[in-house]
Amino acid sequence: MQIPLNGFEQYINETILARGLSYFKNGHVQEPDVLSPGEYEFIVEGTENYTVQISLSNDTITEYVCDCPYDMGPVCKHVAAAIFYLQQDELEISKKTNTAKNKPRKKRKTIADQVNELLNRASHDELKQFIKEKTEQDRAFRNMFMASFAHLNSSESKAMYEKQVKSILKAASGRHGFIDWSAVQHVGMAVDQLLDTAKKQMEAKNYQSAFFISTAVMEQMTEALQFADDSNGDVGGSINGGFEILYQLAQISNNEPLRKQIIEYCFTAFDKEIYEGWDWHIGILRIAGHLVKTEEETNRVFEQIESAQRSEYEKEAAQSIKYEVLLKTKGEAEANQYLEQHIANSNLRREAIQQAINQKDYEKANKLAHDGVEHDMKDKPGLAKEWYDWLLKIAQEQGNTEKIIEYARYLLIDNFRNEQDYYQVLKECVKPEKWREFIEKVIEDISTKKRWLDTHLISQIYIKEQWWDRLMEMVKNDPNLRTIEKYEKYLSKDYANEIIDMYAAGIMKYMEENVGRKHYQSACRYLRRMIKMGGRDKANNTISILRKKYPQRRALIEELDNV
Repeated sequence: MQIPLNGFEQYINETILARGLSYFKNGHVQEPDVLSPGEYEFIVEGTENYTVQISLSNDTITEYVCDCPYDMGPVCKHVAAAIFYLQQDELEISKKTNTAKNKPRKKRKTIADQVNELLNRASHDELKQFIKEKTEQDRAFRNMFMASFAHLNSSESKAMYEKQVKSILKAASGRHGFIDWSAVQHVGMAVDQLLDTAKKQMEAKNYQSAFFISTAVMEQMTEALQFADDSNGDVGGSINGGFEILYQLAQISNNEPLRKQIIEYCFTAFDKEIYEGWDWHIGILRIAGHLVKTEEETNRVFEQIESAQRSEYEKEAAQSIKYEVLLKTKGEAEANQYLEQHIANSNLRREAIQQAINQKDYEKANKLAHDGVEHDMKDKPGLAKEWYDWLLKIAQEQGNTEKIIEYARYLLIDNFRNEQDYYQVLKECVKPEKWREFIEKVIEDISTKKRWLDTHLISQIYIKEQWWDRLMEMVKNDPNLRTIEKYEKYLSKDYANEIIDMYAAGIMKYMEENVGRKHYQSACRYLRRMIKMGGRDKANNTISILRKKYPQRRALIEELDNV
């Protein structure tokens, strides 16, 4: 997420903010290096020294990253501490070193300036010697250097890059050859550097190098899924990155040798089932379908499509690929004949409906969508709702108000995945003088016809209608802290005192049912919300009651002290 520098406190968890402020005040944030205008790199001292990088544009933090292991939220305390450093003058805070407030800091050269200056001064031989020594001492640097200049190496091959990826994986493996989740993160970063090199090689039109790197990464990281904890998706992300590069290479026209190399790789990888069990297995078949030119290549793709029928997902994906290849090689007539024969395929049904709409054949489009509802309602109700949305789109194309209202009403009440704002569609179509009666009947149907009371949907209607009294009544019927917080912004203007009272009661109940610092911090967060709403006295009274009722809960008392 992007964070405005002014008002950043609103975007960061209060506990993280407090810890970040403490880190800053205690002098744990070193003066940053300016990598380039708006790009800062901090060292924040903690149990270890962690590196924080922050990018600023128009007083907004556009990117931030820290190499600490924290993963419980979007912003860690080290990033928060670095932001406090950047805002220390604005907030009028200082470190324990008693640095004078508002003292202008000496402007430093950016890292880029410093590097350029050294490169201009260093001799050719000095640079060569440095690189030679660095490649001997640092495996990661050696891999990056060799990948960056591999196109100048007469022995460049995919095997060379496979060796580099294997080296990265081996270095991260534990005693039994397994890579745990924390080590996987470092693997992902190292492999991503290789992929960045592949992108640069592609930009420089060194397509052979980009092809070798991407396929080497894809294959070795796919194997790594068998002996790595990829809970964070770093390994899968690297494979996706390699696949994306391969796909981009396949889009390059007027390079016949490259086209042949990629399509042959796809054929071979599919036959060897290198990516079997993963989406990439079908993905390379799709790339091959995009690249076919000759009848021999077309027939080979069709043969592989026939073998890719092991699951319903594979079957539908393979049929979609065949349709695309037929369209490309045989023409619309044969492709559309195939489409009609496999209309139960949801991907092909979508294509057929869209074609009918484009041709303004609304009768055919309606029939296809209705058939989809009938075909999928029993076993795939979610997909059936999509066909209803297509019926709505068709009615909108025709300007059929009656049908628009029918389908939008149904989808507003029963759909769980909104393709459109059905409330707004209805608001625009129902006559104003009939709207109140109409929407009240919708609320009644939601309340009586659904298997459970959809309070979220009803509350959204109250919000859009600005029926704050009814929204308030709904909150009173379920006055848990999360519900109160969810609707506070809508109700605080007219019902501030009631909301504050409900927070106070909710906090007391929450403390009766929960123990532990995490829960105490949550309770204190709600106390702060009370204070922000003007309920300082009520918050203080609640704090006093909690202190008396739970004097033995030391962690609670500590957290209350911070309110």
